[in-house]
Amino acid sequence: MEETSAQPQESGWEERLAAAEKERDEYLAGWQRTKADFINYKKEETQKLEEIARYGSVGLVKDLISVLDNFDLAMRSFEKEGPVEKGLYLIRTQLEDILKKRGLEKISVKPGDPFDPAVAEALSEVESEHHPPGAVVEEIEPGYRMHDKVVRPARVIVSKDKGRE
Repeated sequence: MEETSAQPQESGWEERLAAAEKERDEYLAGWQRTKADFINYKKEETQKLEEIARYGSVGLVKDLISVLDNFDLAMRSFEKEGPVEKGLYLIRTQLEDILKKRGLEKISVKPGDPFDPAVAEALSEVESEHHPPGAVVEEIEPGYRMHDKVVRPARVIVSKDKGRE
């Protein structure tokens, strides 16, 4: 008689063991998901910090671009070369070099290039005999990008169809 009472007790242990193993597997799977979520979170935060470090000085760069524009205007107003003009060119070159080290580059837009709204802003349209419709006629102000982000689009005049108002 004792044998029959021992078997039901053993099956009770097997059920409890199976339930414990199932619970263990659930906890392990949950822990693994949480660990993967945390690793992904760390990667995302690292990317955000890298982006902040890379583009954190965009405001300063935008302000300095207008200084570059004013240097360009001043240099165009001088017609003869002299020590003052050479000094202005040196200062402008130095400022441009500093900005280049920070990742700033000029966007190349030349007359005849197709107008690209991703990097240029059309200030006006004019009829042109020398350029097809939708082509850049003149660059008014250069555009700049910092790393891969446009900081200021080039400001251009674009050609239009003759007779189009």
